Formats: sequence, structure tokens, C-alpha cells
Amino acid sequence: MRPAALLTAVAGITIVAGMLAVGSRRSAGPDATQGASEEPVTTAKSGETPGPPPARSDPKITMTARPVDQASRSYPAQADGKPLERVVTPKPERPKPEPQKAAILPRPIAESAGILGFGNRKLRLAGIVPTQADKVCKEPDGNEWPCGMLAKTNFRLFLRLRSVTCDLEDANWTGITTASCKIGVQDLSEWLVENGWADAADGSALAEAGAQAKAEKKGVYGEDPRKGAPLALPPAPQLDNPLDPN
Repeated sequence: MRPAALLTAVAGITIVAGMLAVGSRRSAGPDATQGASEEPVTTAKSGETPGPPPARSDPKITMTARPVDQASRSYPAQADGKPLERVVTPKPERPKPEPQKAAILPRPIAESAGILGFGNRKLRLAGIVPTQADKVCKEPDGNEWPCGMLAKTNFRLFLRLRSVTCDLEDANWTGITTASCKIGVQDLSEWLVENGWADAADGSALAEAGAQAKAEKKGVYGEDPRKGAPLALPPAPQLDNPLDPN
């Protein structure tokens, strides 16, 4: 090869190599020389979605720390900067008992065994069938006796003109009314049924006492009590207040 041609080939190779070096530096950009001095940037892995940025606390909302207990696990200690207050559950109101009706009626008269008289007014005792004063009963031997009149007499002796307390809203009524009455703690209807001087009404709570009086042949279910013995005075009823004669 000629010397001139050899020099020309070497010069061309040198120029091409220089041009390639300049092109590679331009494609890398100006940041290529500065990457070693900056902090490395962490990128998300392939297939992962970047998470939301951390929430910033609101300076307007304040929370006072306190020991965690069972009551504080479900609600905060404060809301809007104010401490929470425990509200006491109100107790359900109990229904008020109805006021007991009671009317004191002085010196009743026994119209019959089960009906009281107060002048031109009458009161029928509740829970019984009054025994009419003209009722006549028969003994097993066929002898008749005025059981209705004796029932009225025994009832009158039991009352002894004492005041009675009846479950009436108003002591002033006209005509005839029905009520339960007591002398002290003794119910008048109960006394009449237990002693056989009146029948218990249908559905009355005194039905069992009436059946027992009938089985024991008391009052109108027995014989004439005037046979061979004077009429016995009924025992006085027990009073609420022994010092009160009424």
C-alpha cells in the first residue's frame, strides 16, 4: 500500500471514532454527569400502585391522651375539644296506683241479710245474693222456720249500728247502689257467706266459702237455731283501731 493511502485511511477512522463519542455524550443528556452526587430515587416495583400520601393532622382537632379502658375503646375522650359526659339512662316511670275509694257511712240499718239502709237510700253488698227477710226454710223433718228474718236479725246484731267503710267514690247517691263494705278489717259479704246467711253470687270469690257453709249446715242451710237455745250474739268484728269506737 502506498503511504499516502495509508494516512488517509487512518485519518478517516479517527474522525469516525470522534463523531461516535460526541453522539453518545449528547444522547445521555446533561444529568448523566450529575447522577452520582444526588440521592437515589426509589421507584415503585413493577405491578404495584403507589400508596396515598400520609395524612396531615388538623391543628383544629385536639385529643387528650388518657389510659385506655373498656369504656374508652368505643368512643373518644373528647369531641370538638370538649370532654364527653356520661349520660345516665332514666329509669322507667312506674304506674301510679289508683287511689283507693273509701266512703265512711255511719250507723247503717240491716234491711235484710245483704242490704243496708241509710234513710231513703239503700246499699247492696257486692259478691253475694241477699237473703230476703221473708224467706222461709224447711228442716229435714219438714218443719218450717223464718230463716230470712233470722238472717236479717243476726246481720243487724253483727252491725250494732257501727259505721261501715265502703268502696264508693261518693257517699252521696240516690236510690240503691252496690259496693263492698267493711267494719274494721272484716268484709261484710264474706261474713254473711261464711256464716250461711247469704249465698255467694255467680263467679264470686266467695263461692268456696259458701260451699263450706252449706256443707257444715250453717245459717239458712241448717235447722232453726231457736230450738233449745237462745239466739247467740255474733262476735264483734276486729277493728283497725281498737281505740276508735266507730
